[in-house]
Amino acid sequence: MPGPSGTGAVTRSTLRQQIADALRDEVLAGRLQPGQEFTVKEIAEQYGVSATPVREALVDLSAQGLLDADHHRGFRVHEYSFEDFRGMVQARSLVTDGMFLALADDRYEGPRPGDPRLTADLAAVRRRGEEAQRAALTGELTVLIGYDLRYWRELAALFGNPYLSDFLHRLRVQSWVCTVQHLRRLDDLRGALWSGHTELVDALTQCDARSARALVAAYNAHSLALIERLTSPPTSP
Repeated sequence: MPGPSGTGAVTRSTLRQQIADALRDEVLAGRLQPGQEFTVKEIAEQYGVSATPVREALVDLSAQGLLDADHHRGFRVHEYSFEDFRGMVQARSLVTDGMFLALADDRYEGPRPGDPRLTADLAAVRRRGEEAQRAALTGELTVLIGYDLRYWRELAALFGNPYLSDFLHRLRVQSWVCTVQHLRRLDDLRGALWSGHTELVDALTQCDARSARALVAAYNAHSLALIERLTSPPTSP
């Protein structure tokens, strides 16, 4: 049985993750804006905890590219450009293309249509997709982000491997952090966001790699066009 020091380490690790998750949610909700600065002390006081797990959480978020560390002033929310977003979309495409191409490979050893395990797992992912799709159509951005992140993480876990799944999840978090500041400037997001989640699940249920790739390509083109429009300087009258 571990002694008190072991228990303390587990508690601190859990707290570290909770703080990191809470701060990431603050960024995704737009309550922490790009370029906004804060210190370890300020965050520790806000959450009523000691400085150590806060510092560890902030270092974790810096490693994920969500924060910038300034040794003299603390931390600030990273500011992404449209070119950053373009790079993220390209990286996401490489990951998903690898997943979908594997389905069309005769050497693919993963689950196939009709496999009861795959059917049950995809049904759960599809439910996530239905909620994400509903939020996209009604313009509920915060709800969409939560379901969208879970949807892609679970989908990648089914058709990829744990390393690709983790990498894709990190890219998708960064993508949302990059775009959320621009999306929240719109008064009405209804119909402006991609909502093809269930179609993609249906294509993958049939191991239809071609349709899956086409859906993701359309999604990426839609996202790039939308964010490019929102980040472009206004034209003079």
